[in-house]
Amino acid sequence: MNSILVIAEQRRGELMPSSLECIGAAVELKSSNNSTVIVAIIAANASEFVSQLSLEGVDEVITIVSPVAHFQADFSEAAALSLINDRQPSLVLAPHSVDAWGYIPALATTGNYGIASDVFAIRYEDGNLIATRAAYAEKLHQELEFPSYATTVLTVRGNTFKVIEQSGNPVVSDFAAPAVDLRTKHIEYIEPEGGGEVDITQAELMLSIGRGIAEEDNVEQFAELADNMGFTLGCSRPIADNGWLPKYRQVGQSGKTVANCQVYIAMGISGSVQHMAGMKHVANIIAVNTDPEASIFSIARYGVVADIFDIAEELETHFE
Repeated sequence: MNSILVIAEQRRGELMPSSLECIGAAVELKSSNNSTVIVAIIAANASEFVSQLSLEGVDEVITIVSPVAHFQADFSEAAALSLINDRQPSLVLAPHSVDAWGYIPALATTGNYGIASDVFAIRYEDGNLIATRAAYAEKLHQELEFPSYATTVLTVRGNTFKVIEQSGNPVVSDFAAPAVDLRTKHIEYIEPEGGGEVDITQAELMLSIGRGIAEEDNVEQFAELADNMGFTLGCSRPIADNGWLPKYRQVGQSGKTVANCQVYIAMGISGSVQHMAGMKHVANIIAVNTDPEASIFSIARYGVVADIFDIAEELETHFE
């Protein structure tokens, strides 16, 4: 029987939400290809994550004990390669993350596996795996097939697959990874300046500002509005590049993806491809712009052709 292997990630002792999304993708594919779903976790304290990974639709959880507390690329590659050789899955899913890209390309090359990155749709068609990813800065979508590979490895874009809420009762087993020469070691985490203040990737309500605010002195008005509304303040790239807001508040391809956002208000943002890459998945986008032809309106659920300062002042009257 075919199997789908998910390689879950943890960081600083916490399971990464993107791992749960990969599990959701695997379970979604399970019935279409008559597959079993296996989830592996690589960590020094791997057994502590079993309960979080025991979700409905998961057939087996495998713990792989790492010799080090933090992510180590050489060990992750060796452990994953050994597990794939042992279980022979047809598909391997991992989060599209900085850690995964520390070892996934080497893993695919060493194992001669098919590979695609930043995938946001996966399906089987007549038994063939088809993965969809963006190309040319999100200007088009590619559908990729892997007919000559027994195993294909995909890194999955965050916030594209539903997380499973129900618990399951999978088989739990351990796997002994081979000894490997560790060529690097973790020294420390260095937080970006001010980066600990807010994590926009976890915000459910966002109000973002763009070029339409015109000048830095106007940032405070929208910061206060966002605070009064209970929204997290974000921005497009020009605002961060000008230093009007810190980089950690930037939404977009070179910023962050607002993974958990439910409502996104775009104030004075035209809607560049770069910016939309970080927020176009949000179900409820409200765009305010004076230009009725602004690209942001193509993805907005609600569009307001108006001056953002007029709208901001009207909204403020509800908090006086």
